[in-house]
Amino acid sequence: MSEVRLNAYRIMWLFVFFDLPTNTKTERRHATQFRKALEKDGFSMMQYSVYVRHCPSKENMEVHLRRVQKSMPPAGYTSILSVTDKQYSEIRNYWGKSERARPEMPQQLEFF
Repeated sequence: MSEVRLNAYRIMWLFVFFDLPTNTKTERRHATQFRKALEKDGFSMMQYSVYVRHCPSKENMEVHLRRVQKSMPPAGYTSILSVTDKQYSEIRNYWGKSERARPEMPQQLEFF
């Protein structure tokens, strides 16, 4: 069995973008449940309707993708985007006009 090393082309980032209706109490409850499900699954809020999660492999990303799909509310618009760590390394973040460094990648343990 060949050893698979973590690298910038194998490590993935999963983005979830959504625009959910919040006009009724039920819609607000569904939107809140969706955000809480994302956070419970290890996603971090990047912006109010944009969540991101680090995944050590494409296979792991597929697991989280299915979890997102299962937790989506019945109404609203949701987009899911996956990018490699190499692609994500090119992100530029600005607060006002000041650029800030990208958040640190979570620590990974490697078992032999």
